[in-house]
Amino acid sequence: MQATTIRTRTRPNVLARLKKDKWLYLLLTPGLLYFIIFKYVPMWGVLLAFKNYQPFLGFWKSDWVGLEHFRVFFTNPEFFMLLRNTLILSLYNLVFYFPAPIILALLLNELRLAFFKRIVQTLIYIPHFISLVIVASLTYVFLTTEGGVINEFLFKYTGAKIDFLASPDWFRPMIIMQTIWKETGFGTIIFLAALAGVDVEQYEAAITDGANRWRQLWHITLPSIRSTIIILLILRMGDVLDNGFEQIFLMLNPLNRESAEVFDTYVYMMGITQGAFSYSTAVGLFKAVIGVTLVLGANWLAKRFGQSGIY
Repeated sequence: MQATTIRTRTRPNVLARLKKDKWLYLLLTPGLLYFIIFKYVPMWGVLLAFKNYQPFLGFWKSDWVGLEHFRVFFTNPEFFMLLRNTLILSLYNLVFYFPAPIILALLLNELRLAFFKRIVQTLIYIPHFISLVIVASLTYVFLTTEGGVINEFLFKYTGAKIDFLASPDWFRPMIIMQTIWKETGFGTIIFLAALAGVDVEQYEAAITDGANRWRQLWHITLPSIRSTIIILLILRMGDVLDNGFEQIFLMLNPLNRESAEVFDTYVYMMGITQGAFSYSTAVGLFKAVIGVTLVLGANWLAKRFGQSGIY
């Protein structure tokens, strides 16, 4: 009887809150439908990883093979090459690219001339909207051995050229430089928004106490955006095995494949060009499981050390 009374009291409260915030829920509806239709409904397709999918038989009539595709993938001699290339490239992104928007946002935050600051922001945002195909073309123009600007400069002063585009050693630095140039400016938006919320009175109190600009940065600015940095770092951990297909595919060639082939391009090669749909689905599912595990682990560690996580 008591439980029934509690449920009866709770239901009107829930309905009242829904009615009160109906316009907010209405605004939420398009985003919710997007995730349901394009993110959750297609998840049934991961069952292909456990089947020997044959297009002429269809999804339901194809044979169930269980973990066979995973066994083949993990015993494939190329597995460790793919894992090594993917992890090294992710580590480079984490070390060199992830701090870049933070540093640039801190530098922009120190600008006091508003007009100049807006001009700089506009200029550094532009590369984000440039297609990766154009970025790859610009890279080719600068780095090719046949008339490339940088190679012509090197040949003029050293008498030698470097085949950047075909060298496995230069592939990763080239990808990281492309990412930094293209995405650093746009990545500052989140950090500049976080910096805008810092209480100005803290700076005034610090100046009164004799703190210089460096001390203000270290003791006020960075702690104020620490939660934002941690949340983005946690989300970044979910992309450790996801290096971005298009950028790497455009720069990949048979000569640099030893360093360039990653899980994203491997899934494309096996699934699209060779028609191994079930096998490529298994590889993609492996990536997704590792990504979710890393996000949950990073979130747990953040809370363990007293920081705010993503949930």
